[in-house]
Order: sequence, then structure tokens, then C-alpha cells
Amino acid sequence: MSLDLEQSRRAMGRRDLLALGAAALAAHALSARASEAWPAKPIRIIAGQAPGSSNDSTARAFADYAAQKLGVPVVVENKPGGLGMIAAESVARSTPDGYTLLLSLHSQPAQAPALLKKLPIDTDKDLLPIAAMGVGPVVAVVNKDFPVQTLEQAIAYSKKKPINVGNYSIGSGWQLMLAQLAKDTGGQFNVVNYKGTGAMLMDLYAGTIDMGAGSLAGMGAGLDKGAVRPVVITVGDKSRRLPGIPRWVDAGFKGPAYEDLAECNMLFAPAGTPPEVVRRLADLFTSSVNESPRIKAVRETLHEEGPILTGDPLRQFIQRTWPSYRRLTRELNLVVD
Repeated sequence: MSLDLEQSRRAMGRRDLLALGAAALAAHALSARASEAWPAKPIRIIAGQAPGSSNDSTARAFADYAAQKLGVPVVVENKPGGLGMIAAESVARSTPDGYTLLLSLHSQPAQAPALLKKLPIDTDKDLLPIAAMGVGPVVAVVNKDFPVQTLEQAIAYSKKKPINVGNYSIGSGWQLMLAQLAKDTGGQFNVVNYKGTGAMLMDLYAGTIDMGAGSLAGMGAGLDKGAVRPVVITVGDKSRRLPGIPRWVDAGFKGPAYEDLAECNMLFAPAGTPPEVVRRLADLFTSSVNESPRIKAVRETLHEEGPILTGDPLRQFIQRTWPSYRRLTRELNLVVD
């Protein structure tokens, strides 16, 4: 090879590297300008659960606060179903510019890779977690006319006759707990899956199903009216709202299914959203707890007192809980076609 040809190729290599560097700098500058201009138009929050759930209540309260602080309309759209993947896919495939966000029960993207045979997105790579807010105690209840008063009585009943149990989302922590409870006790639980808490509650109040579970945002009205009776706190600590009602561990049930399946509402953006936009959204979500009357009201309804998770604490929470959801799902052979 001649010296001139070798020098020419090296020069071309340098030009290619310079061109790549220039392109990267241009993309960074474009992203920075977009971040500085954000928000310049309405923002959409896609809620993964139906109206009547803590997910919907949280989304609407945050949207109201964000609109006041940002000076642009913030609207909420409910897209329940598909293990939350209908909502998640619509956000993951949107432009990563901070104008389309997802508020989902975190158990849904945690569960999806283990539960679904065909996953429309990679929930670990296509969604960017921003912040999380707990849902307070999650309580299992029975219809007022169902002939049991306690968890112990419900288990005894289930050994003789199947209990029809409502489930607010396929693959939820509640469903995993029921599957483990059946294995541990020999009880029979016919799980009826719903697209959110609202539809499940209608059947529960009507007596179409015998038992269900949900946050106090959904269950509170039924408890106040005596339409349902609480039997066990499935997630969270004991609550003054539920005096005398045991947690799983208080009733003698221990292990990952009963102790590790925390639930929360998590805010996501599409992967690739500018870091500055993500930071501003995380700060906004955090400040809403102290500044938004609607957020405070939602948290009071939920009896939720935990902190908002962002940054490293949020990443650590995901690293602890998502593997547990997936492991338990695979161990219990739960699969959705």
C-alpha cells in the first residue's frame, strides 16, 4: 500500500470521527434548547388504570398541580387494560420530549416481562422512571353478605368451597399473594380479572364476587357504607383507618409473596427524555406533596405517609421489587397469552 493511500485513509477516518463528534454536539445542543423551552405546549399524562383507582386519583391531582406550576394545560387520559401495556406502549413510542408521560402501578411494568408471552415494549429500557408515590395500605375485603368475618374464617371457607375473588389487574401483587396463599393453605380462589379497581368494586358491592383488594382510595367509600368488611392488610403498615385488621405477617404468613410486593404509582417518561426535563418533573412531583391540596387529599384518603421516591432511592426500590415480582410470577407459572 502506498504512503499516500494510507495517509488518505487516515485522514478520512479523522474526518469521520470529527463528523460524528459534530453530530453528537449538535444533538446535545438541540436537546438542551428543547429542555430550556419545555414546556411550550400541553402535556398528556396517560393513566394505566381506570377512573376510581388510586392511580387515576393521583394522576389527576398531579396534573392539576403541574398545570398551575408550569403554566400549560396538563390533561389525563385513562388507557387501562393489557397489564398496563396499552398505556405503557403509547408512552414508550411517543417522542421523548417531556410532553407525554405515564402514571402506572409499578407492578405492571415489573410484571410484564414474566407474565406476557409477547411484550410490546421492553419495560426496562423503553421507559424512564421519574418518581413514585405509595398507595398506602392495600386491604383485602369481603362483601357484607359473605359469611366470614376474618382472614382465618375466609381461609377455612376456601378449603371447603371456592371464593370468587376480584383482581384489579392481571399479575398484580394481590394475584400473586392469592396464588401463594392457595399453595400454603390448600384454599380455593377463583380469580376474576378486571381492568382497574372501579369495575371490580361494582361487582364486589353487588355480591357478584365475594372478595377483592385495593387501596383505601378505592375501598374507603365501601368500608364507610358497610358494603364490604376488611379482613387483611395485604400491603403496607397497620392503619388507624383499619383498627384491629392484621397484616399478612401478623396472621402468620411470611415470605416474598407476603412481604416484598410493595405497590406504588410511578411516573415514567419515554427513554431518551432530556435529563433536565426529567429532573424538573421529579422536583415537581416531590414538591406537590407539600404544596398541592389535591395531592394531600389523595394521600390522606390513602393514609399514605411515605416519601416520594426519585433518583437513587427510586432506582434502589426498583432493583429490590421488580425481580421479586418476576421471580414469583415464574415460580407460580402465571402467563397471559
